[in-house]
Amino acid sequence: MGKKILVALAGNPNSGKTTIFNNLTGMKQHVGNYPGVTVERKEGYCIHKGIEMRIVDLPGAYSLSAYSVEEAVARNFLVNEKPDVVVSIIDSSNLERNLYLAVQLMEFGAPLVMAFNMSDEAKARGYQFDLEKLSGAFFAPIVETVGHKQQGMDALLDAIVSVAEKERNPRTRAVVNYGREIEEEISNVVEALKSEAPPGGYPYDLRWLAVTLLEQDKEIEKEITTSGVKDRVSQGIARLQKFFGESPSTEIASRRYGLISGACQEAVRSTVERRHTTSDKIDNFLTNRILGLPIFLVMMYLVFMLTFRLGEPPMGWIESFFAFSAEKISALWPAGSESAVKSLLIDGIINGVGGVIVFLPNIFLLFLAIAFLEDSGYMARAAFIMDRIMHKIGLHGKSFMPMLIGFGCSIPAIMATRSLENRRDRLTTMMVIPLMSCGARLPIYSLIIPAFFPQAWQAPMLWLIYSIGIILAVITAKILRMTILKGESVPLVMELPPYRMPTFKSVLLHMWERGWLYLRKAGTVILGISILLWAMTSYPGLPEDHLQRFEQQRNAVTAENITQEQKNERIASIDNSQAEAAIEYSIMGRIGRGIEPLLKPMGFDWRIGTALIGGLAAKEVVVSQLGIVYSVGEADEESESLRNKLIRNYSPLIGFAIMLFTLISAPCMATFAVTWKESGSIRWALLQFGGLTALAYLITVVVFQTGRLMGVGL
Repeated sequence: MGKKILVALAGNPNSGKTTIFNNLTGMKQHVGNYPGVTVERKEGYCIHKGIEMRIVDLPGAYSLSAYSVEEAVARNFLVNEKPDVVVSIIDSSNLERNLYLAVQLMEFGAPLVMAFNMSDEAKARGYQFDLEKLSGAFFAPIVETVGHKQQGMDALLDAIVSVAEKERNPRTRAVVNYGREIEEEISNVVEALKSEAPPGGYPYDLRWLAVTLLEQDKEIEKEITTSGVKDRVSQGIARLQKFFGESPSTEIASRRYGLISGACQEAVRSTVERRHTTSDKIDNFLTNRILGLPIFLVMMYLVFMLTFRLGEPPMGWIESFFAFSAEKISALWPAGSESAVKSLLIDGIINGVGGVIVFLPNIFLLFLAIAFLEDSGYMARAAFIMDRIMHKIGLHGKSFMPMLIGFGCSIPAIMATRSLENRRDRLTTMMVIPLMSCGARLPIYSLIIPAFFPQAWQAPMLWLIYSIGIILAVITAKILRMTILKGESVPLVMELPPYRMPTFKSVLLHMWERGWLYLRKAGTVILGISILLWAMTSYPGLPEDHLQRFEQQRNAVTAENITQEQKNERIASIDNSQAEAAIEYSIMGRIGRGIEPLLKPMGFDWRIGTALIGGLAAKEVVVSQLGIVYSVGEADEESESLRNKLIRNYSPLIGFAIMLFTLISAPCMATFAVTWKESGSIRWALLQFGGLTALAYLITVVVFQTGRLMGVGL
């Protein structure tokens, strides 16, 4: 293998950066987190002209000013990793806005390649670019690309190789002229930095460092410890503030945009008058003040209908596979064997983990649909539509995006609240995110809904349970903002990307990334919890005198003068009674019996109670624990499916109550931990945990008791 290089992809959100990353790396990629933070890190590999490229997809950022954790991560990567090439992905249909980050990368001294992405949309809007002039203005090669059609990828790779092989010369890069006053202060700060440089110097270009200090970048200021530099910077800021009558950072940004504007006037031509694009025309309908919200709700209903209708056949295949596996493993022991290993394999692992994996088709289909809506540009419109509602409940419009992420998992959703500048907005959003039905709850809904409701009602019931969570989140947020989190909320300013047809490859990759996290969780966390719960459900075993009593009952039936069929039925009934007695006698059974009086008003018995206890660790465990409780001692080829056992023991009203309680009640322990960390206080985590559990109990009792009195769902 020849040379190896490190390539970083940088760009604004919605610039098509991730699509290009997927095009270049394909399936040769992995996802993790940056050290010390919870921002996602995507890396992949590509070989072009004998050069192996390690490609890193940096978090979407509008600048390198580190106003957000994503921008700080992107900048720290450039400083610490020193990539051989930085590719600035630019939405060329919105050129001036997107070039701001490219100018900062240029000032930073990064070896730059500029990808003018979405060039087909730019041309459709009537733009023509003089790429030679623009390339000369920014001292970087420019390649036109269309990410979602995989156009321009080879040319982009050629440009990356060319820049990587070129010897770097600090003089061959554009420098923004900030005017006499600012340039004088930049020079003064550079001299101060040189005179008081630490051993080994600074890891930054000194001019860039001086400009950034004059912009009052808090993160960079922390790295300056010498009083001489601090004093020089403070004097410069005070002088510029007095001269311009505004913050130096505002004037510096204005000069950067001036460079961009001048370059665009020279090298960009509009061949037609600006007109309403296809996206604008679609938005007139989809984001309509009256129609926008109903269309969004219908869209989500269609997503849920797709999830159930298409997911049912593969779920049946997986269910059959695990039933077949249980049968084959059971056959390894003699009939009636009480082996603990057999029980662990069948009751603990197959019925525990298998009960969760069986819902994988639903998970994949849901994520597939959401990935399609995100990549098409519709989800950004959904945030715009929901902004009106957000303000009515006192939340920032940006709160919608973390709440939307909450439909996948509460943990990254709570972390995503970092994008909110106001602490009250952050805390309010954090508190209500668990009311968004995360992917961990979907297995519970997928078990309950088909068990108790006919097919025609399945999609409406799923839509209803998701809608209840959203409505409760809205009400809870309003109450919080009126009481303990009073304060003003600032308006949402966001950019709507143009609509585009997502590529099959991109949607598939997004679906796989999220689905794989669920599958990995099933094979690790859920497996461990299932084994623990199996042990708590299996031990201690029944005392010897209890076992003898059940054996005497079997012997008595065997001695009776009745048909063999009647004997088999009675013995099976005794076996079931023994299995149930063993579970009740177990650690988990005793806990369940202990809390049963508290559960009765909700319509729950001790079995459901044990499942809800398991759900505190991870919501999916509710399904696996029910599988364990209803399978211990009767896991043979004639065992009924868990769904049939639920139908036999509970009513549709109780099924709905289970879904309602698991929707609203305390989130999993991992969510508790991340709320504690992100809020900076255990009090907020305890308030979320206790408050949601109390709310769940109250609402579930009211719904069950009302339904029982009215005779609904019994």
